[in-house]
Amino acid sequence: MENTTVQMVALFLQTSVQMGTPILFATLGAILGEKVGHLNLGVEGMMLMGAVIGFQVGFSSGDPALTLLAAGSAGALGALIYAFVTVTLRANQIVTGLALTIFGTGFSSFVGQKLAAETLSDSLVKSFAPMEIPILKDIPILGKMFFSQSLYVWLAFILAFVVYFFIKCTRYGLNLRVVGENPAAADASGVHVDLYKYISILLGGAMCGIGGAYTSVVFIGRWQEEITAGVGWIAVALVIFATWHPLKAIFGAYFFGMLRTIGFKIQNLSIPFFGNSFIIPTQLLDMIPYLMTIIVLVIITLRKKRENQPPGWLGNPYFREDR
Repeated sequence: MENTTVQMVALFLQTSVQMGTPILFATLGAILGEKVGHLNLGVEGMMLMGAVIGFQVGFSSGDPALTLLAAGSAGALGALIYAFVTVTLRANQIVTGLALTIFGTGFSSFVGQKLAAETLSDSLVKSFAPMEIPILKDIPILGKMFFSQSLYVWLAFILAFVVYFFIKCTRYGLNLRVVGENPAAADASGVHVDLYKYISILLGGAMCGIGGAYTSVVFIGRWQEEITAGVGWIAVALVIFATWHPLKAIFGAYFFGMLRTIGFKIQNLSIPFFGNSFIIPTQLLDMIPYLMTIIVLVIITLRKKRENQPPGWLGNPYFREDR
């Protein structure tokens, strides 16, 4: 009985990490964009674009590297549209982001309308299947949680450290942060503000696209409408929860992955209540991550510490002529 319980907990945590992986990709992408002062609400749209193009290319080619490249390129294309409108044309960032989500949703529905009945090749499925690390996989609970996962999961984990190192420990990362805090000061120091904005937004979009492809190609393995199921909106809120810190995003993503797993694993939960059975609908369990998102935003907003505040220029267009 004890071994069965341990196995169930290990499987639950393993699934939580898997369901948190697309959230982590999207959150890292959103952090990069917001670090240069751009609030992009189009994360969900970029994820859907990456999800459908990644699935399309994976189905057609069976090549895992090409699948990742195509998904990232699709997300970057969506980000390029956003960057052109908000950086070059200086349009409202919130409206543009919402429009990008609507566009990405429609784009994925149009491209994916013939993919619903298709299945991925066995070679592609195996290339993204969980890989077990000898010895480490035998660690109780944690072994299955971390060391029996797809390379895709490890890529997200490693990428969080790469983004953190880049932002905190490199000269380019310092310039990026200055652009987000005070673009006029960065411009006066010789930093090419628009170039940093474009590169950061495009890289962030690529991460969102790859995160979307994880859902369609790896986790579910089939195409369905709006397959990301609101993960992009969770990621937008998680950026605040993680206080724009890539390493904190790891814990936040896996935490929300755990909340999503509750609704995924526990279907129509029945609770004894004074001799009667009270059944909790699956839809109510599916609401937990979004309810927790609201609670987290309220808590973070109430904390007024300086390190918890967003980049100083977040959401504001930069007019060089005004400096």
